[in-house]
Amino acid sequence: MWKKMTSWYAHWDEELLGVLANPKAIEQIDSPWRRCLARRLGSLSPIERAQLREFSVSFRGAKLWWAIAKLCLLFSMFGLFLQLFRPKLDWWVLVLVANLIGWALSFSLIGIWFNYRQIAKHRLRVLLSGALGVCVGLLGGAMVGALIKGKNIVQSIEQDAPNVIKVALILGVIYALLIGMVAGWRNKNYETINAQLELEAEREKNARQASESQLRLLRAQIEPHFLFNTLGAVQQLAEQGAPQAAQLTANLIVFLRASMSEMRSDQISLAEEFQLVRAYLEVMQVRMGSRLEFHLDLPRDLGDIKLPSMVLLTLAENAIKHGIEPSLRGGSIQISASKIEDTVVVLVQDSGIGLSDKPSTGIGLQNVRDRLRLLYGARAELAISEVETGGVLAELRMPIIPQGV
Repeated sequence: MWKKMTSWYAHWDEELLGVLANPKAIEQIDSPWRRCLARRLGSLSPIERAQLREFSVSFRGAKLWWAIAKLCLLFSMFGLFLQLFRPKLDWWVLVLVANLIGWALSFSLIGIWFNYRQIAKHRLRVLLSGALGVCVGLLGGAMVGALIKGKNIVQSIEQDAPNVIKVALILGVIYALLIGMVAGWRNKNYETINAQLELEAEREKNARQASESQLRLLRAQIEPHFLFNTLGAVQQLAEQGAPQAAQLTANLIVFLRASMSEMRSDQISLAEEFQLVRAYLEVMQVRMGSRLEFHLDLPRDLGDIKLPSMVLLTLAENAIKHGIEPSLRGGSIQISASKIEDTVVVLVQDSGIGLSDKPSTGIGLQNVRDRLRLLYGARAELAISEVETGGVLAELRMPIIPQGV
């Protein structure tokens, strides 16, 4: 029986935590009354759900029972301390009363702590309910006290009425101040967090728009520049009657066909990006001749991994523009992809002239970094370093995101 109850409670606990993390989980709950409670949790704001979930995760299992035991011990010690002022009362009565009052205050504080927004909306109703609760509690306490002392309940209440009213007023004021202070502070904290989240969302939106604008500008720079230069090379080869003109035109068509959709998508697969880069390098190889060599290595099992479009194309174009073309002897480009645990690593290495002493004013690499940061945060990075034997190594690291996430 006990094992069945603990199993049921654990399942219910996981169910509620799932709802706090994702309100869509409500539809998977079969029990009507549990679904009703879950809907109330799901109606909370994202901030409230996150706060309640954090509290629930922090105090569950053994931690919950340990916290309950410590509070019971604290309340009991306070009850024993009160016997110094009320020696005529039995110690167990004071311990019982101290625990009842202590747990009542604890549940009140928890209620105020997580219902601060509702309290702010219905202050008068909450205060009246609190005052009524205090009066009922004191009345019930007076009745229990009369039974313990063996006195007539009505006479005991009549005799203690003035004291009960005084205590009710004092506790009512304390309760009202407690509600006002805690709820007010929590609401202020909520507004601060909400304002910060809105500001961060606005910043991310602006950063994304700026990154998209830079990407459009980068596309506008790459496409016409690359196209005009290649057509110029085709014209020059055709005038010379060179057979490479036909090959260059064929490679250009392959590149334009591959880039038609990929260059206008936010994300593409590694296989598609490698295909685009290969078409680009084949065009450049016809233009540059023996001054350019390249090698691409993409394991078959990494082909479906998604990455921001034009990232590798930007790195390849940057390697040729700043590394290979300025070199009289040309050079080679090696592009490879590998998997390390849940991270994909792409290396773009050239044997060109190396890093320039002058700072680059281009937007390509910065755009790559900005897009990686917006998509993956600190989990992705682009590192540029100089190779000892000559040239530059661009190391791109990105987390592998499961499809559908």
